[in-house]
Amino acid sequence: MGSLAQSSLLPVIDLSQAGSKLGTASWAVACEQVRSALEEYGCFVAVYDRIAPQLMAEVYRALEDLFDLPVETKVQNVSKIPYHGYLGQKDYIPLHESLGIERSTVAESVRSFTGLMWPEGNDHFSETISSYAREVAELERLVVRMVCEGYGVGGYHESHEARVNYLMRVNRYRAPRENEVTAGLLPHTDKSFITVLNQNQVNGLEVKTKDGDWIEFQAFPSSFVVMVGDAALAWSNGRMHSARHRVTMTRDTPRYSVGIFSYHRGVVEVPEEMVDGDHPRRFNSFDHYGLLRFFTTPAGTASPCTATAYCGAG
Repeated sequence: MGSLAQSSLLPVIDLSQAGSKLGTASWAVACEQVRSALEEYGCFVAVYDRIAPQLMAEVYRALEDLFDLPVETKVQNVSKIPYHGYLGQKDYIPLHESLGIERSTVAESVRSFTGLMWPEGNDHFSETISSYAREVAELERLVVRMVCEGYGVGGYHESHEARVNYLMRVNRYRAPRENEVTAGLLPHTDKSFITVLNQNQVNGLEVKTKDGDWIEFQAFPSSFVVMVGDAALAWSNGRMHSARHRVTMTRDTPRYSVGIFSYHRGVVEVPEEMVDGDHPRRFNSFDHYGLLRFFTTPAGTASPCTATAYCGAG
């Protein structure tokens, strides 16, 4: 199964000022660092201090209020898209509960979600979540631009920005009871393009390396985990690595986390520049939400790599 290693093994890249250095030598170095980390580990720890600590604190207070609502209220969070609604009360992951806020960078969409949870209204929740989603989306777009420039396909980030939707998933993991399983979330890969994760100061996220070791992420202020999803694995023609990860609960206090998941509307094209003699075509163009839906089928769940099974070139 592999041993548990220390979080210091995950690459740490400071992106706080990266956006102001476009076209400079330091920008090119940072792009190479991001590309290399996502190829080798499938993720990295981004230091990003452009999101105010006060906003972060408000987000986690808002999540406490949200998860304190009755289950009967939370289960109203439904979606036609898999894994975009409420998930909880599952015997195989009894510690985990989560909700999805679709199109989370759009204020009207967040207000619609808020109205389901609080019919009487909760402007503070809506404003807090909307502000956070927009701030983290800026980080996601920065990373995508760096990835594109790192691969020499700089123009592709513009089509990404034009067609991206951002799903916010908020999670609570309660502490395990005596003799209860410690698995908060089973090993999996994301089906997003890029995922940006943040957690409160209760650790639990673990990432599996290519060598089979599990690396524990230990949060520190202004730290975010930037992770490759299966869609980016396919888009990059297999160059980037979609890392398996899980949540293990060993503390006696609840863990809260929030993830921003980017999804493309329509067909994702594999850039021709990603295909060459050293990198023969491994993936065909694909529908991103089709990839997510395929994952829910018997063939999708049985496959060791959803992207290969769905849109592999064979």
